[in-house]
Parts: sequence; C-alpha cells; structure tokens
Amino acid sequence: MKKPARTFQDLIVWQKAHEFVLLVYKCTKSFPKEEIYNLTSQLRRSSVSIPANIGEVFKKKGKADKVRYLNIAQDSLEESRYYLILSHDLRYGNFKEQQVDLEEISKFLEAYSFSILNSGF
Repeated sequence: MKKPARTFQDLIVWQKAHEFVLLVYKCTKSFPKEEIYNLTSQLRRSSVSIPANIGEVFKKKGKADKVRYLNIAQDSLEESRYYLILSHDLRYGNFKEQQVDLEEISKFLEAYSFSILNSGF
C-alpha cells in the first residue's frame, strides 16, 4: 500500500506539472526577443499556475475548496495548451512533447479531483 503524501511535492500530479514548467522555461528561452513580454511571459505564467494551484490544494480543508483549485489548475493547463499551439503555428518550435505532457497532467488532475470528491472525509 502506498504511503499518503506528506507534502504537495509528494504528489505525482505536482511532480509532472513542475517538470512541465521546467520544459516551458527551457523552450521559451529560444523564443524571439519581441515575445518576452507577450507569448513568453503568458506561457510561463500559465504553466507556473498549474503546479502552484496543485500545491495550494494540499492544505485546503474542504472538498469544494480543493476541487476549485484543481479546476483553476486545469484552466491554466488549457491556457498553456493554447499558447503551445500558437507557438507552434508561429514556428517557434515543435511542442509535441509538451502537448503529451499536458494530456498526462490533465488526466492526473481529473483523477485527483475524482478521488477528492469521492473520499469519505
């Protein structure tokens, strides 16, 4: 039986989301300089919001609060998904790996929300 997470950093969904942020920072380094205050900033901000909101969930007491923050993380994930599509269409790179990562994180978020909603606490 798996031990319960002691910190948000123990959550697999948080670990995956954090890895995604690191990839985003790496790939946006090569974006054109004129994008620094636009697409680069927006993509970094939305990606950072995913693990940040997952972290906030960890100490929330009520199911509704927990699920609300997971919904915000999911919203940020979808925002990041769009910015990756736009970045690809603008020919700033190929972001298939990041898209796959987002799909995996999205599934983890859904499962985490489901487990919270169906928990007996």
